[in-house]
Parts: sequence; C-alpha cells; structure tokens
Amino acid sequence: MRRTCVFAIAFLAVLVMPTANLSQAVQTGGQMETSRGVAGGGVSVPGWTGKIDAKEEAAGMTLNSAKLTKDGDALHVTTGPAVTYWNPANKAAGDYTVKATFHEPKYMSINNHPHPYGLVIAGNDLGTDQQSYLYCAAYGNGNFIVRGFGPAPFQMNGPRGGADPAVNKAAGVGEPVTQEIAISVKGDKVECAINNKVVASYDKAALVTSGKLKSTDGVYGIRFAHNTDAIVTGLTITKP
Repeated sequence: MRRTCVFAIAFLAVLVMPTANLSQAVQTGGQMETSRGVAGGGVSVPGWTGKIDAKEEAAGMTLNSAKLTKDGDALHVTTGPAVTYWNPANKAAGDYTVKATFHEPKYMSINNHPHPYGLVIAGNDLGTDQQSYLYCAAYGNGNFIVRGFGPAPFQMNGPRGGADPAVNKAAGVGEPVTQEIAISVKGDKVECAINNKVVASYDKAALVTSGKLKSTDGVYGIRFAHNTDAIVTGLTITKP
C-alpha cells in the first residue's frame, strides 16, 4: 500500500510540472538545465541594450543575469538567461545581408547539452511586450534553428530545428567551434546562410504576417540561448 502511494505522488508531481520545464526536457532529450546567473553581469558595450525571454523574467532573472562585454572589436556574451542584444542604431531596410562570426572557445563549457547562438533581424518594438524579430542560430553539434517573436514565439523549422552538413561540429566537449551566419532579405525571399551555404529560405509573405513579423525592416542584433559563452566578430550589414 505504501509503495502504491509513493508511485501516485510521483505521478502527480509529473502531471503538475510546469509546461515550460516539460518543453525544455523534450527539446533537450530529457535533460533539465536551469539558467544560471552570471557574476558581474549586465551590458557594458556603449549603445547596446537587451532583453531576456519572458519565461526567464518569470523565473526571477534580469538582464544583469547575463553579460555582454567588448573585447577589442569583438562582442563577448555569457549567459545566464536566454537573451537578445541590439544597438538601436543598427537598422536595416529593403534588401540587405547581415552577417557575423560566432566562436565558442570551449563547446558546452557552461551547459550540459548544445545551445544555439546567432543573428537577429527585423527587430521592431524591441524591449516591449509587442516586440517582433526573426533569428537564425547555430549549435556546435551541426544543427540550426530559425525562430522568432511576433510577439509570441514562432518556429520556422520545427521545435528542434534541423541539421545541415554546413553547420560546423565541435570535435568534442571543451573544443572550439566557429560558425559564420548570415541572414539576407532579397526581394520576396528571406534566407539564412551558415558557413556560406543557404540552409533555410522563406517567402517574405510567410514571415511578414499576423502573429509573426511586422516588417523585414528593423533593428538587427544577436541572440543567445541560456548558459552559453561565445564571442561575436564581424557584425556587419551590406546592401546590394
């Protein structure tokens, strides 16, 4: 009888587990990992700001729980909560390509499963509960995701993203891995390229629509998942 009661209590605990935690467990193969605040966090790059995800705020995290610093011409990001960083002066309109190189010096150095990082475009109303933007991000295991906020989160290549041979894989935990990521708006298409190969292409009409983007014009920046440490160089925009 006692064994039956223990089993019933355990089953009830699973039923009432927060949905966000269940979702995280599913997306990471059952692994649970809580966002950990970064010592000395905050934004120390002039002109830049950021916003952590709503679920991170609900868990008590703040923008100071992650860290954005500048090292020469590089941006160094350590998270903490999942966060998006941008400089409001960095705006793109019409046809354009935004690109940057992301270097993870020690793959999975502060997490127990791969986490993504990448570029943000089409940022509008950033920092508010009506913000919208699109991002393409790579993992050091050969996978990538294309997602956004509009203002609710939306997915463009499924809940777990996808794999592509162009996405570099780290040789192992603690080893370096680098990804060059670019997002282009060209006519009626929006494309993400990783290491000079287009890995995802969408009709603009599928993105600029109710519940997704307000426009492909907007602020560009960078996006990091929780508990991740990487360096960003060469963040630039080019026009045709």
